[in-house]
Amino acid sequence: MATDHREPLHSTTTDNIPPTTKPTKKAARTIEETYQKKTQLEHILLRPDTYIGSIEKHEQTLWVWENDQMVKRPISYVPGLYKIFDEILVNAADNKQRDPKMDSVKVNIDVGNNLISVYNNGDGIPVEIHQEEKVYVPELIFGHLLTSSNYDDSIKKTTGGRNGYGAKLANIFSTEFTIETADGKRNRRYKQVFTNNMGKKLEPTITKCKNSENWTMVSFKPDLSKFGMECLEDDVVALMKKRVVDLAGCLGKSVKVELDGKRVPPKTFEDYVKLYLQPSTDTLRIYEKVNERWEICVSIADGHFEQVSFVNNIATIKGGTHVDYITNQIANHLVTVVKKQNKHANLKAHNVKNYLWVFVNALIDNPAFDSQTKETLTIKQSSFGSTCELSPEFLKKVAKSDIVKRVVSWVQFKQQNDLKKTDGNKRGKLNIPKLEEANFAATNNSDNCTLILTEGDSAKALAMSGLSVVGQDYYGVFPLRGKLLNVREASPKQLQENAEIQNIKKILGLQHGKIYDNVKSLRYGHLMIMADQDHDGSHIKGLLINFLHSFWPSLLKVPEFVLEFITPIVKATNKKTKNVISFYTMPEYEAWKENLGHKAREYKIKYYKGLGTSNGKEGAEYFADLEKHKKDFVWADDEDGDAIELAFSKKKIEARKNWLRALQAGTFFDSKEKHIPYRDFINKELILFSMADLQRSIPSMVDGLKPGQRKILFCAFKKPIFQEVKVAQFSGYVSEHSAYHHGEQSLVSTIIGMAQNFIGSNNINLFYPSGQFGTRQMGGKDHASGRYIYTKLSPITRHLFHKADELLLNYLNEDGQSIEPTWFIPIIPMVLVNGSEGIGTGWSSFIPNYNPRDIIANLKRLLNGEQMVPMDPWYKWFKGTIQKTTSKDTGYTTVGVFEENEDNNSLNITELPIRRWTQEYKEFLEAASLSGKDKEPFIEEYNAHNDDTTVHFEVVMTANQMNKAKEEGLLKKFKLTTTLSTSNMHLFDANGVIKKYDTPEQILEDFFHLRLDYYEKRKNALLHELGKASLQLENKVRFIREVVEGTLVVSNRKKADLCAELKVKGYTPLPKEAVLEASIAGAVDHVEGSEETEEGSEEETAEMAVEEQKPSAGTASKTIPGTEYDYLLSMAIGTLTYEKMQQLWHERDTKKAEFDELTNTPSKSLWLRDLDSLNNQLDEQDKRDAKDEAERRKQQEKARAKGPGGGRNARKPARKAVTKKPSATSAVVIEPMDTSANDVPVPKPRGKAAGQKKAPAKGKGKATLVDEDDDEIPSLAERMAQQNLHSVQDGEIVELEDRLAKHNIESSPDQEEVPKKKAPAKRPAAAKKKATTIISDDENEEDIDLSDDSDFEVLVAPPEEKKKGGRKPAAAKPPAAAATKKRGAAAGAAAKTSKQTGGQKLITEVLKPVVEASPEKKVRKMRPSPFNKKSGSVLNKKGEEEKEEDEMVVGESSGEVGAKARPQRANRKKMTYVISDSEEEDEEVDDEASEDSDFDDDE
Repeated sequence: MATDHREPLHSTTTDNIPPTTKPTKKAARTIEETYQKKTQLEHILLRPDTYIGSIEKHEQTLWVWENDQMVKRPISYVPGLYKIFDEILVNAADNKQRDPKMDSVKVNIDVGNNLISVYNNGDGIPVEIHQEEKVYVPELIFGHLLTSSNYDDSIKKTTGGRNGYGAKLANIFSTEFTIETADGKRNRRYKQVFTNNMGKKLEPTITKCKNSENWTMVSFKPDLSKFGMECLEDDVVALMKKRVVDLAGCLGKSVKVELDGKRVPPKTFEDYVKLYLQPSTDTLRIYEKVNERWEICVSIADGHFEQVSFVNNIATIKGGTHVDYITNQIANHLVTVVKKQNKHANLKAHNVKNYLWVFVNALIDNPAFDSQTKETLTIKQSSFGSTCELSPEFLKKVAKSDIVKRVVSWVQFKQQNDLKKTDGNKRGKLNIPKLEEANFAATNNSDNCTLILTEGDSAKALAMSGLSVVGQDYYGVFPLRGKLLNVREASPKQLQENAEIQNIKKILGLQHGKIYDNVKSLRYGHLMIMADQDHDGSHIKGLLINFLHSFWPSLLKVPEFVLEFITPIVKATNKKTKNVISFYTMPEYEAWKENLGHKAREYKIKYYKGLGTSNGKEGAEYFADLEKHKKDFVWADDEDGDAIELAFSKKKIEARKNWLRALQAGTFFDSKEKHIPYRDFINKELILFSMADLQRSIPSMVDGLKPGQRKILFCAFKKPIFQEVKVAQFSGYVSEHSAYHHGEQSLVSTIIGMAQNFIGSNNINLFYPSGQFGTRQMGGKDHASGRYIYTKLSPITRHLFHKADELLLNYLNEDGQSIEPTWFIPIIPMVLVNGSEGIGTGWSSFIPNYNPRDIIANLKRLLNGEQMVPMDPWYKWFKGTIQKTTSKDTGYTTVGVFEENEDNNSLNITELPIRRWTQEYKEFLEAASLSGKDKEPFIEEYNAHNDDTTVHFEVVMTANQMNKAKEEGLLKKFKLTTTLSTSNMHLFDANGVIKKYDTPEQILEDFFHLRLDYYEKRKNALLHELGKASLQLENKVRFIREVVEGTLVVSNRKKADLCAELKVKGYTPLPKEAVLEASIAGAVDHVEGSEETEEGSEEETAEMAVEEQKPSAGTASKTIPGTEYDYLLSMAIGTLTYEKMQQLWHERDTKKAEFDELTNTPSKSLWLRDLDSLNNQLDEQDKRDAKDEAERRKQQEKARAKGPGGGRNARKPARKAVTKKPSATSAVVIEPMDTSANDVPVPKPRGKAAGQKKAPAKGKGKATLVDEDDDEIPSLAERMAQQNLHSVQDGEIVELEDRLAKHNIESSPDQEEVPKKKAPAKRPAAAKKKATTIISDDENEEDIDLSDDSDFEVLVAPPEEKKKGGRKPAAAKPPAAAATKKRGAAAGAAAKTSKQTGGQKLITEVLKPVVEASPEKKVRKMRPSPFNKKSGSVLNKKGEEEKEEDEMVVGESSGEVGAKARPQRANRKKMTYVISDSEEEDEEVDDEASEDSDFDDDE
């Protein structure tokens, strides 16, 4: 059988391809020809690239050894030839690992003879026959494939050989290969020669040698034909020599490496690195020998990463995991360093690597590579067999090197390039929303065009009104959306994503990084800023100037490029001549008003804080006189730039603090100046914003409040809100009455914050939280919307802020409106009680909470001249501990509570540290129980048993997890500690100067001296008031006596003559004090001494005398001419009686007794008395809290007893006011009519009920109606069953009247009057209804409060005494109480009476008609305003006093309705019922209905 002829194998693929010839038709290939099997040797020769790499020539730039130095140049070499040389070289180096005594490696490259030899004097190869393979070991190693001593991976070796190819590849690709070795142990010398690509081998020659003789030498002649070469070329030889030098650097001092009989220079790895980095003072070279296995050196690369690395003496020219291990440590550290310098740097580790040149020499256990060429190490870091943690000193040296500068420079360059993407240019029209382009913008006339940047759309509308005058050819308008970004420290990403900045750049045509000498290349030649004339408007101007100075400072130097358009802040219009005077700053207006004095009343004042206040006509007027309103900013020198940087750079914090400290009162910029230097704008205008921002953020030491909180408390006292009011409505009231200029949502948040009382919030909440005000679950962020929750003043608040101190406060004035004081003066420093936190311009502040009882105790010590006891932070309800930090004196550590259960390796966490919220902690435990990438869970599971007030987590772990947690520390591992610092306690002192306090005792001491001084002032003020009241009463008694006796005639005389006679007779003149303020457009408070006040009753005049003692700050307070004796002449005729004279004389004696008692009471005693009262209130609160907690636990136990559904989820009940035992003082509750059979019929009086409504007798208590939550009020039938109203005897009522004459229902010593209510409108009669009256015996004021926020209130209007006949006077009925909302005309006398009684009737007068009331009542539904203190205009006061005023009602029963029902309004909650006992209703209805507004002006 004939066999096919097989062509000899060649070492390249191309050689095995037959030459291209003209295709000839031949038979198809057989199966045997198609599918072939090769021997290993044949395969290596056929596919050499698999084993030694390419055998083609490559052009590459590499380091080579030439002329005894390292040179990097392009070379041409064959990777396969280089690889077989490297395999023999690495084998020689590996022998150092087997025999540490080896100290010589000799390499000879004989180019002429094409002979390479490598010699080492380590232990020789065992010259012995292998028992299994039956050949000598040297032949086995070098002449048989897949033989190696490195196959046992259980033995950790740091050699280069691994796969059993190595030296055999050099044999295969050589024409001649000789192995020689001396085995001193066996005294044998071995030599064997292989030829023909390891195809032939000669028999080994074995001779004897000495015991001390150990060496191995491999000599080979590469088969150059297989590498496409005729001889060893220079480039290849230079590369091989470089590899010998590598070996010298890796082996170090212990091995002498020779090349062609000459020792190569590097003796250490550090010396080796120097061959690459030329020795120079500027050359960076940071070397560290981390341990015996790792040597590292770092230098700077020029924009792309470089590395020279070795693994077990193998040159890993492409790096690998060992290089990544080192570079990642360096790069990550440098990323942190660079981000500290440029926190907005978008920098990753690979960006830093581009500037690193890393040298690594490592010994790795059993290394694995990507291929037999061993160019890349692939073994995982965890399998290295060693670690290489770079030392902090090494990293610090790297961080201080020029590498960081290079990286920062690259970051800045990249940022600049990114910003250039949003550049503008001078081109045609732009399509930007809301932009009104100038017609000549981006044309040859663009340098004459002005872009007007306005503060919001409303200001744009004003500017557009102005364009009607100047036209739109040269003026463009673009509205800004609020405040511009402070670009000085903004990240490039922020700048790129900020639409406002991009639009401004495009509209102006600004190009990033360009220096402008003129504006020819811009789309507009001028930039005019049109902002409000308030502090925020100044900030907007400053931010725009800062924007230009940060990127285009040259533009600020261009004359008239930056302009501002100013508008009046106040306009004064003469009421007669209609002349208008405009003021552009508040100091100018104040000076003008002060100079005018009383003549200021001749002007009507209107404030223009916002541009939106001006109308279109005024806008046209402004632009018509453009030169007057246009100001241009001018650049003088670099001091202007320094001023801008001072105001906006975060690097100038300390300088900015000094800048704010140097602010002088009364600083403002003169608006008459045409040119504004940038430094003057910063130092005279912008500084005012910075100070205002600081004041909004840092509280006062005196009252512990920020301005927003102070406004809220001021309005709570002014209203006052002793009854619940909806938070959203209250915020509107605050905004209206305190000149609050910010969003109402922030006001709502502040109110909620002042009412919160969970752990970590307030120790004493000044407002009562009725509803969901937030819990410790989310740190208060889980509160409900202000539309759904209610609040009122907490009972303790008036014990902290005494009403008598209000006479001493310095009330501010804004927009002509008297607003909150500079600060309140509580009896203890509230900033320590509730703590504070805030960040403002230049300063931040944090003050922890302290125990109010500790504060009271220390104040008492100071009052007694004793030393204070140091105080530690304290948080109400907190069950953990607060410990002083041992490392520093200014810190505390709050520690939660946990219990360890060793039996089941679990923790019971029952308290979290301060300000670590439950939901946040739950998420932490959730993450701790999950596994992730490079993260093992450290707990098995957890169970939560929390509620809104308590914490209970049960954490389950394995024994191993528990042990690890204990080693780290349970507190630390489970984040059960937080820190409180007292090193940043900044507050405004009493003089408004920012001050740092080191200890809470320093705050207490400052407060003590101020508060003691104000107690003395309070005493003097009260003595003055008592003296004045006593004098007034004496004059009144004398006046009444002389009028009664006829010695003084007051009727039918001119007032001037009468006043002159009173003066002659020696009556004391007591003129009214009035604020000298012009008529203010939109002002809430009326000017005292108005017509309405002058016509008031005698009692009102007395009250006004007290109120007039509180002039507003910043306004001239003088007396009103002609009012010296109004306190006498305004007395009602009904007071000119003997009984009234006796009453006034008795009151005079009482005032004198009070005066004498107060005179003999030291100021310190007053303070001690208040402190004792506060202590009692705290005790009462603790009792209520303890009772609530006991009730909550009882509910929990009850729920647990019921099984599933109960337990820890039971909610804590709302705290209720303490109900005392029945007493003489009772309150009347009128409930909505119930048509059930349980109603008790009430007897109907005979005859028509008529008569005038009278004010209750002076001195009687005021009836305050009770308002309780629906869920706290028993059913009507139950209460009627409990209180048999009709069993009250006449004698008991008389006794009750006597007791009520001595007691005031409003038991709080400091409670203000209930707001005045409007008289009810008259309506036609309707179906009659039964009345049910409930008497409450609770004296506690908290139980008799009526929610002022309710849509309807319940008031009683009993029948009045008839003019003729009927029942005897004893059975006469008292006047009806005024309703809270007018629908028609006011009820004359009732409106007057409501001023004295606050719209409520004495309880005795209400009780009388109940006994003999009509069984058929007439009821009308009323909807009062929650803030309507002034119930409406008082019409026909004198005439209506004599009218019959029966209340007209709308029936609620199933009977006929006498009048057409009003359409039902949506969202009604509560209803007010006005009950009348008269059978017939007056049919007169006043057509003038009062305005249906929920927010009428006060007074």
